[in-house]
Amino acid sequence: MSCLKRAWIDFLKDESGMGVVEIILIIVVLIAMVLIFKNQITALVNNIWKSINQDAKKIY
Repeated sequence: MSCLKRAWIDFLKDESGMGVVEIILIIVVLIAMVLIFKNQITALVNNIWKSINQDAKKIY
């Protein structure tokens, strides 16, 4: 029984998979932020493209 208990404790202390979990959580948070601020991001990108197009017309 002590061998099984020791194996369980070793399993709980093993942190080799924590990097993958952390990366997945970061990706989930970024996707949630994009979904929440979708309209603001779209408006910002549209304004940037309009500004680039207007400046490009001045050059040509």
